[in-house]
Amino acid sequence: MRSRLATVALLLPAVVLVLVGFVYPYLTMLVAPAANPHPDVPGALVNAVTDPYVVDIVARTVRVAGMATVLSVAFGFPVAWAISRASARWRGALLLAVTFPLLLSTVVRSFAWIVLLGRDGLLSKALWAVGITSGPTQLLYTEFAMVLGLTQLFMPLLVLTAYSSLAGLDPTIEEAARGMGARGGAVFARVVLPLALPGTAVGAILVFAGCMTAYTTPSLLGGTRNRTLATLLYQEANTSLDWSAVSALAIIMTLLVLLVTMAMTRISAIGARR
Repeated sequence: MRSRLATVALLLPAVVLVLVGFVYPYLTMLVAPAANPHPDVPGALVNAVTDPYVVDIVARTVRVAGMATVLSVAFGFPVAWAISRASARWRGALLLAVTFPLLLSTVVRSFAWIVLLGRDGLLSKALWAVGITSGPTQLLYTEFAMVLGLTQLFMPLLVLTAYSSLAGLDPTIEEAARGMGARGGAVFARVVLPLALPGTAVGAILVFAGCMTAYTTPSLLGGTRNRTLATLLYQEANTSLDWSAVSALAIIMTLLVLLVTMAMTRISAIGARR
């Protein structure tokens, strides 16, 4: 009984902070925005889901976030596996190299892509030199640019979470699987991957949520022709001042992230049981 009371006493300040600092303001914004004297969030939500312009932006946001998440998993998981198998001498340096970009400003990292993807940028010149394009190509202000920028921005999160799962695996498990006749591919697919799936799924959720809610990178690399939910929400909040529409967009964004989180959690649970 005393230990339970102690646990409640320790958790109570954090619970109060979350309720007062996050849950209450969030619910207030969604249900009755304070800046709007006559809020109509349900009506704005109906207008949003039936407006082809908003639906197109939602589809683009999900598409870009999904592609960035897939690329992050495809490139980040092998990096995490290589770091987990590196010697202790190199592991710290490799982890530092992965986490270092997180210390840089998002604006700085996005401007670096502007230099690379512009009409006179390095990538455009490289494609022209090898004959893929017939001249300088504007790769900036496209969905391709947004996917590249978001992948580079959030992939370190997936590497770190996947590494946490891979580093905890007992190497003798793989040795036992090889001793029973399993080959390298089978060991990876049927032993390593299922055990590392929970951490990788958490990383994928973080990447997708970050891509869905990112503003700076889509704004700088996508331009005004390739709006996402975050850039549209910013426009409604700072230009149109339509707080009911802002709340409706926030609801759509939150629901999409929750749906993907539930799906990834389910996939992770099924994979872990195999």
